[in-house]
Amino acid sequence: MTTVATQDPVLPPPEVRPRRISRKATGADRVFEVSARTVGATVLVITGGIGAFLAWQSVPTLQRYGWSFFTESAWQPESDVLGIAAVLVGTVSIAGVAMFFAFPLALLTALYISEYAPAGARATLVSLVDLMAAVPSIIYGMWGYFLVMPHAAELSLWLHQHLGWIPLFQVDADPDAAVWDQSRYIGSAFCAGIAVAMMVLPMSCAVMRQVFSQTPPGEKEAALALGATRWGMIRAVVLPFGRGGIIGGTMLGLGRALGETIAVLLIISPDFVIKPRILEVGTSSVSALIAGRFGEDRKSTRLNSSHTDISRMPSSA
Repeated sequence: MTTVATQDPVLPPPEVRPRRISRKATGADRVFEVSARTVGATVLVITGGIGAFLAWQSVPTLQRYGWSFFTESAWQPESDVLGIAAVLVGTVSIAGVAMFFAFPLALLTALYISEYAPAGARATLVSLVDLMAAVPSIIYGMWGYFLVMPHAAELSLWLHQHLGWIPLFQVDADPDAAVWDQSRYIGSAFCAGIAVAMMVLPMSCAVMRQVFSQTPPGEKEAALALGATRWGMIRAVVLPFGRGGIIGGTMLGLGRALGETIAVLLIISPDFVIKPRILEVGTSSVSALIAGRFGEDRKSTRLNSSHTDISRMPSSA
């Protein structure tokens, strides 16, 4: 039997061996990674805690009224009848009108500032948009009540006359009357939505503009060099690159529109009836309901607590 002697493998010198690269962050990168994860997890925990707290607090209401709380439109605490169906419809109507006006204006404004405005005017335009976001809600509410509402009523009448065949633009009034009843067209979801749109616009515009400004200039110049027009370059390069910013700005504006309180409370005429017709007077929203009835809720709570204390007092002989 023949045996073959084996030789030890020849290893390359240390300077030739491939280095193992570790993907683990070290030093300042590790500190940043841990900090970012901690902050993100904290935000998720706080948000989840708020949701759990609200869900827990809603249990007594659901046990008392059941699912009719979501299907009943009347809000009559004195008769022990509560429902938010009309409030939910009003909230969605106001937010829908606001986004109908705010989304195209925010998108076009962001595109103009980032692509069309002169370089010397961009800083001023950005400051003006940011200044709009800093205006208090009550100012927008007063602006909408005193200035926008009369003109919005005239626009509502025009929509009723020309688009009244659409259920959304119908109003329980005669649009061709000799003297039109302005009170049927004010205090509506349409009027409130216009005011809310002006509050939503600067926030959405700021997010979109920031994302558009980060479009790689090399890709923009390449599109122009290949013969594309400026609008062609925007459509082929800027808009696809900024799709995430458009969605994010729209969702941020939608959240603001759904939760706006003071401006809506100043403009609308509270009415707890399901109204899919946005031009007709009377509507309500969740936030406006909370703000408008919060004082009454506190009074009823104090009254119930005082009655409870009196019932617990020992009767005199």
